[in-house]
Amino acid sequence: MTAVKYALFLGCKIPARLPAYAASTRAVLQHLGVTLVDLEFNCCGYPARDVSRDAFVLAAARNLALAEQAGLDLLTPCACCFGTLRHAITFLEEDAALRSRVTQALAAEGLTWSGQAQVEHVLPVLAKVIGVDALAAAVRAPRSGLRVAAQYGCHTLRPSNVARFDNPMAPTLFETLIRLTGATPIDWPRRLDCCGDPLHGANTPLSEQITRAKIADALASGAQVMCTACPHCHLRFDGVQADVADPSLRTLLYTQLLGLALGLPEKSLGL
Repeated sequence: MTAVKYALFLGCKIPARLPAYAASTRAVLQHLGVTLVDLEFNCCGYPARDVSRDAFVLAAARNLALAEQAGLDLLTPCACCFGTLRHAITFLEEDAALRSRVTQALAAEGLTWSGQAQVEHVLPVLAKVIGVDALAAAVRAPRSGLRVAAQYGCHTLRPSNVARFDNPMAPTLFETLIRLTGATPIDWPRRLDCCGDPLHGANTPLSEQITRAKIADALASGAQVMCTACPHCHLRFDGVQADVADPSLRTLLYTQLLGLALGLPEKSLGL
């Protein structure tokens, strides 16, 4: 396998609220020969986007500039960070005045953004850079018989011209990755719906209604596990089932599912 090296961008939510995602991402990628470099990144900028477009893009651009300075592309397991950083690149490319303001602000730190550093989500890196065949060959403990609902999340698929992740109306990448672990991806009507998390602060009852509807739909379609690749989605599904001792539908990060199939110790995956 060709040596692969990325700057790892965990964002804010994973270290603070879902450290298992960081642990399982590191464990799986390092097992597969990927080198991960930690840089002094800041927030992706997402929380500021509705307050100040300049602040949002500058925060994102600083991260991109740090990766560029290190000569690395940026890899993130967070779908929200992935979408935010990709959006910032698009805005910088399209808006010369914005690019000038951001360039001036970055120069105060001795940083520059030229668009060299790319932003990738962990799932396409696994599927396309490492490759499905190489992953399948590395499986040592297939999860045969496990029926899994793939939760894509919104930011990986939409808007498609920014994300460039998969076909936004009929994606297959996540199911392909689940299948190579030996598990069976199910087809379920609500698989592309929002998890409800963006609404949680503004309208909690509606947010939870959306989340519970997704869980009910996955169960009705035969799922035993909801597989996620976004901390927002994962925490939302866990959140609505937090008061249940034995949740009807377990949530499992894809990096945990793959790690189990690779035969990695559960502790290394945050399980």
